[in-house]
Amino acid sequence: MTTTKTFPRTTPSALDIDARGVLAFVDALESTPGVEPHSLMLLRHGQVAAEGWWQPYAADRVHLLYSLSKSFTAAAVGIAVREGLIDLDATALSYFPELDTEITDERSRRIRVRHLLAMASGHREDAIDRARELDRMDVVRGFLLLPPDEEPGSLFTYNQPCTYTLAAIVRRVSGGSLVDYLRPRLLDPLGIDDLAWRRDESGGELGFSGCYTTTSAVAALGQLYLQRGVWEGKRILDEDWVAAATRKQIDNLDEENPDWSQGYGFQFWMARHGFRGDGAYGQFCVVLPEQDVVLAITGQSLDMQAVLDAAWQHLLPAVDRPADTGADTVLEARLASLGLPPVSGGPLPEHVAGRALRVLPGAVLDAVGFDRGAHEIRLSVSADGASASVPVGEGEWAVEGALAASAATQSDGTVLVALRFVETPHLLHLRVDLDAGTAGTKWTTEPLHDGPLTLHRPAD
Repeated sequence: MTTTKTFPRTTPSALDIDARGVLAFVDALESTPGVEPHSLMLLRHGQVAAEGWWQPYAADRVHLLYSLSKSFTAAAVGIAVREGLIDLDATALSYFPELDTEITDERSRRIRVRHLLAMASGHREDAIDRARELDRMDVVRGFLLLPPDEEPGSLFTYNQPCTYTLAAIVRRVSGGSLVDYLRPRLLDPLGIDDLAWRRDESGGELGFSGCYTTTSAVAALGQLYLQRGVWEGKRILDEDWVAAATRKQIDNLDEENPDWSQGYGFQFWMARHGFRGDGAYGQFCVVLPEQDVVLAITGQSLDMQAVLDAAWQHLLPAVDRPADTGADTVLEARLASLGLPPVSGGPLPEHVAGRALRVLPGAVLDAVGFDRGAHEIRLSVSADGASASVPVGEGEWAVEGALAASAATQSDGTVLVALRFVETPHLLHLRVDLDAGTAGTKWTTEPLHDGPLTLHRPAD
């Protein structure tokens, strides 16, 4: 099995992958309702067989991973286990001795690190909101004050404070932040230059979400697990950790979708094929050990099962299928020309700039306006005391900073603006009625833990 730091690029056929299957997969991503791809990277034998970004998304840009963040948190736990800093059979409470007299429920006291990793704390429902209500500045305390409904280890519940507590344990045993711990041990060895994490009011990384990094970083994490914890001849994760993390630790048969009911490992989902980390709106790190394949995807997809269905239908059969080098060329051209459609319609009217606009009730923005620059029309928005400005593309995406915008006049005379937060999955639609002087907003997908103007890579 190849081990590599910077992935070599080659063609699908050189890796015994039929490019026609990759093309069919791209077609499916673009045409399936509820699916919007932002990037994909397909590796085999540690080499890139295919990669592409849908403009205005780009290879060097980070993307919010939502719950795929959990797999990076788990890697930190695995490294700490290897260093002797964390014991999987120790109780969560043992890492927070200051809480010992306060946590009196016997089930809470019996939650072990391995239970947290397997989402098996014994709670029947996600407890993040209740934990924060009990203690917003110490979510671990709030969580441990909530008695589990069942014996820890007996029941799967996708439970955000399990992962939050894992991140807090890593911070506790290392004496620093989660990112600081990962930097020399995981990120630097894997060539992951850009990774940042959203923090809560206590200053700690969320752990269960909030990680911003590149598609290639997602692929690298998958490749590390595929290589059983070894990278360029150096062991980063113990082989028994990788084996445990990527096999079923607990049943989750109550989950509705077939690729979510195959069991759960240590912050990885088991699937009909291989295993994966994933995050809301279609962030995926899919690992297929039998095929020696890693698939990294970002997007804004409401139907995440459809993404995996497309992979099983089109990509999986293309592996070890007679390949056509002509199809390699067609695929390369297709991947180089990927883009999300800009807003269609007529040109913006001359009087769009400089108008005072009233934001309609229920809008997520506090103020919206247009200004005319030397060569462009700019959109200015504000919310929650913050403001931002971006040029508006007509018939294209105009990108500046962490924003991209496109606009056009509709048949009814209103101006429709698409505002993409290109370091996240999210797209905000603005409909401006110049005659009425009003602006309304509507999300395609609701952000889960950010306001509209904090939807960007957090500062280190």
